[in-house]
Amino acid sequence: MNKLLDAPQPSLFAPSQEHPAKLMHVVESFYETELGATYLGDSREVLKALPGNSVNLVFTSPPYALHFKKEYGNVSKADYVDWFLSFAREIHRVLADDGSFVLNIGGSWNPGSPTRSLYHYKLMIALVEDLGFHLAQECYWYNPAKMPVPAEWVTVRRVRIKDSVEHVWWLSKTPFPKADNRKVLKPYSPDMIRLAQRGVRATVRPSGHSITSSFDKISSGGSIPSNVLEDQVATEMLIVGNNSANDQYTIRCKEAGMKIHPARFPAALPEFFVKLLTDEGDLVVDPFAGSNTTGAVAERLGRRWVGIELLEEYLEASKFRFGE
Repeated sequence: MNKLLDAPQPSLFAPSQEHPAKLMHVVESFYETELGATYLGDSREVLKALPGNSVNLVFTSPPYALHFKKEYGNVSKADYVDWFLSFAREIHRVLADDGSFVLNIGGSWNPGSPTRSLYHYKLMIALVEDLGFHLAQECYWYNPAKMPVPAEWVTVRRVRIKDSVEHVWWLSKTPFPKADNRKVLKPYSPDMIRLAQRGVRATVRPSGHSITSSFDKISSGGSIPSNVLEDQVATEMLIVGNNSANDQYTIRCKEAGMKIHPARFPAALPEFFVKLLTDEGDLVVDPFAGSNTTGAVAERLGRRWVGIELLEEYLEASKFRFGE
């Protein structure tokens, strides 16, 4: 396989933080960078090369169970839960006790009906009840660039509205995964700044929540995000467009005449969770790497990473995310 690094490089980290290619020495990498490595193959098999309890974050977006086929492959709704659990068992094994598994998954319409499938909810319940994951928090990615589909119900008959939200489930191996929301603070709103300048009177709201005299203090360095990403900053629904046509990856693919992955997520999505849930030198894994957005984000933020992808053409093009 082609490698971006042909010679061993000096380690930036302690022996317990070896380069991923050394951790996975029993399988050959497709290419390597300073901090990470990609692997071509079925991640159910490739993940077996990783030691148990060695991964700090698994961030991934697998093919969704859509009722029409995509070129990158997708499983039917009837088979989806069993199919994905075969990957999730390995994810659970390699995840550290304080690690997190963040799963981006979209919903689906039932064929021939303006009703929604429950397949992704069934999957989440199975991950918790059958495999023992804990649901740390539900987040939502609002993508304003999503198309108004299915056209029959949204733009033709006009009986449904545009579906622009995808689930981002934060799961963990124990109830107390490593996390620090101070790493993802967002700027205080103008209203909060005005409130701090004016001051607030201690009171109890009709809801029963107590507002103390310290409520208006803005000394913590920023506002704690809820579960939404506005631009590059997190807010409880992650608001990030996904219609980029002029990023480095896309431009280089066009120049080289290579296929652009059709289902890329924006870098802001993994970036938020990498910052929230990991420290520099930690290991981030994406078992459905696609164009390897997760690996590129991890590299930029100083995290070690592993990307696994079944289709060689997508991995080959993903090299463009790492410059020359």
